[in-house]
Amino acid sequence: METRIVRVAPSKGQLLGRFDSSDGASKLEEWHISPDAGEAITVLRDTAKYLRTSDTPVAFPTETVYGLGADATRSGAVKGIYSAKGRPSDNPLIIHISDLHMLRELLGRQKDDQDAIPSKYNVLIERFWPGPLTILLPNPQPSKLAPEVTAGLETFGARMPSSPLALSLIKLAGVPLAAPSANASTKPSPTAAQHVKDDLDGRIEIILDGGPCQVGVESTVVDGLCEPPVVLRPGGISLEELRSCPGWENVAKAYKDQSEEGKSAPRAPGMKYKHYSPKARVVLYESTYKAGAEGVLASDFDTASATLNGDAEKTNGHSARRIGIIRTQRWKSGAGLQCGPLQPAPINQDNHDEEYLNPAYSVYKGDLKNGQGQVIGELFDIDLGQDAKRIAQGLFSALRELDRRNIDTIFVDGIENELDIAAAVMNRLRKAASEIRS
Repeated sequence: METRIVRVAPSKGQLLGRFDSSDGASKLEEWHISPDAGEAITVLRDTAKYLRTSDTPVAFPTETVYGLGADATRSGAVKGIYSAKGRPSDNPLIIHISDLHMLRELLGRQKDDQDAIPSKYNVLIERFWPGPLTILLPNPQPSKLAPEVTAGLETFGARMPSSPLALSLIKLAGVPLAAPSANASTKPSPTAAQHVKDDLDGRIEIILDGGPCQVGVESTVVDGLCEPPVVLRPGGISLEELRSCPGWENVAKAYKDQSEEGKSAPRAPGMKYKHYSPKARVVLYESTYKAGAEGVLASDFDTASATLNGDAEKTNGHSARRIGIIRTQRWKSGAGLQCGPLQPAPINQDNHDEEYLNPAYSVYKGDLKNGQGQVIGELFDIDLGQDAKRIAQGLFSALRELDRRNIDTIFVDGIENELDIAAAVMNRLRKAASEIRS
């Protein structure tokens, strides 16, 4: 199977679509395709037809990460997602909708013509949709969803992405799309089309390229069907933002920052299995770890070097030491390791310009030295900056970029404040880490 990357870029000034709030309906009631959307819509129409008729999923961009989408109402199509990703079948999928009309059609008519969407979610939908928030809903019986979507649960997660490309694709397909992240299972989530191709080349046919994702981590998953309501997965909407909404002041954390292998069925994606892991060994320094405030400890560097010298096969088959640094709020250039002058190391690969990979950071490279000043390898340095949102945007891409350069060990400086998007960043890093310093 040949995998194609198809760039979808509306001409300047053109809109793919808009929400219609006429006749007093909700502002999110129906997404309408713009009649003058141009060539981009032609690509999306063809892709939508493919989704309706094929059991092979399609990768497409959202504001969070790239999704691997398939018709959520057909078992064959949903099974295609699990097959392409190598995903365990008991890990439920989130469905993506284009508008509230599609969601209500899925939930079915309620007694006394009550709204099928639980009123608990009204304030969240009003404030955060379209956007990086997934809500847990009761799965009606009989259900229009393929049983593989829910992995045996009585609920399903739904979200309305804010990407006009994603909304238009779903609208044109005419069905909700089940769409986990478009990566091989356990690998870092993709935030650029090339990341998808790196993982799924030969497993799918179409990757729609809409440029880099703006949020960079998956959606927040909330369960408002219980009291108090809970967060099942941290993501693009923070605990602090949720608690500012009426009726959600007491929303609690109901997830762990490591895999929950003992659970028979996870209530949300990302709860049960190891996720987000690059090939390289990852050593995470928690923000509370005072000994690592200035950078990488000599003992950790020595351990990385000993591992390298002891088993070349486990370190990508080469003998020179290759160390990666991902800096955030504390570490300075080089993270305290001995190295020569750091020079820019372009990100460009496979004829994809840097803008379409990730604009959130630059990579610098220098000679790695020992205490005697001898060159013993290479050091690759990525600074994600101070801002938590910018760190989230670049995190997965940075892990992938260092993997692409055959790094042996990646040292990461963690960030603090578990009430904002930093909670999602640290959740992903803790699940990706081989070792944690705290």
